[in-house]
Amino acid sequence: MSTKAFEPAKLGNLTLTNHLVMAPMTRSRALGNVPNELMAEYYRQRATAGLIITEGTSPSANGLGYARIPGLFNQEQATNWQRITETVHHHGGHIFVQLMHAGRIFHGLNLPEGAEGVAPSAIAAAGDMWTDQEQMKPNATPRALRTEELAHVRDEFVHSAKLALEAGFDGVELHGANGYLLEQFLSPHSNQRTDEYGGSVQNRARFVLEVTRAVVEAVGAERTGIRLSPWGVASDMPHYAEIDETYAYLAEELQKIGVVYLHLVDHSSMGAPAVPAATVATIREKFTGTLILAGGYTTVDQIEAALADKADLVAIGRPFISNPDLVERLKAGQPLAQPDFATFYAPGPNGFADGYTDYPVASGEPAGTFSPSYEA
Repeated sequence: MSTKAFEPAKLGNLTLTNHLVMAPMTRSRALGNVPNELMAEYYRQRATAGLIITEGTSPSANGLGYARIPGLFNQEQATNWQRITETVHHHGGHIFVQLMHAGRIFHGLNLPEGAEGVAPSAIAAAGDMWTDQEQMKPNATPRALRTEELAHVRDEFVHSAKLALEAGFDGVELHGANGYLLEQFLSPHSNQRTDEYGGSVQNRARFVLEVTRAVVEAVGAERTGIRLSPWGVASDMPHYAEIDETYAYLAEELQKIGVVYLHLVDHSSMGAPAVPAATVATIREKFTGTLILAGGYTTVDQIEAALADKADLVAIGRPFISNPDLVERLKAGQPLAQPDFATFYAPGPNGFADGYTDYPVASGEPAGTFSPSYEA
């Protein structure tokens, strides 16, 4: 059969080494919300992906909802991210940063001094949140953003996107999925505003589109992608009557804006409802740019089927955690190692490298160590 997955792929002005994308995955190793050398090694090990999309990275101190997630809103963070982009590029990869403002998915113990949880409306999300100080705590109630504040939040995304280019990223992905701030504006369950950003489908989509347009204007359409999760229920996002209308409208407007890709995630492999095929077909019809599909792809046959159907690129998540050489394993038909769920977001007995940079390659050898002395 064809092996399109391993052939070079175009993404805007970039030529990727293959059609496989390392999906964004929170790993909670950024102590003090600052990227570090261990993270550089983690991404270095996985640089054979055609494109890496980083873990969710906050464009604002207010968006740091989880423990130990990185930010990209000050110079120290940008400088440390540059170490990572240089490492990935040196090893032949390309890398976009995912800008993720957690919005109402937060607890105050995870925020730096002076920061606060903000959202479209003052509605707490169901569920609990890990804090290093007091372990599991209920999600806190956010403060509703005032209409006059929204331009500032938009500009935080723009500032972060500009820092991303300074740090050497090939582009940015706006996280409009999984129940975080941008998706919180889309849903009538989390957005009960009465101004021009609430009510109708068009109003609820307004902020997402304003942020996207502003980022495109700042860094270019060819450097801007967006992730969406139609029919997703992550982070307490119940279904609503206008889901398909909402995402059809978004796809149409994102086409006009010209973002380089639209990244659709389907969490049915983890027990969530599947995204209906008709929804994907409508989005594909209205958006003709690069479409990345993510959701439980673990075999070459699955990947090839997606590429032969509607996907231009296929994103893979958890298998990249435990298989730093995932591309090589798939190409050679080798079995995949299973990840240790206990160390996804927390250190093991031997520290933060456990379950992070210590997974071996297929031969059983270590994935290698990062040398800070190379010349880019």
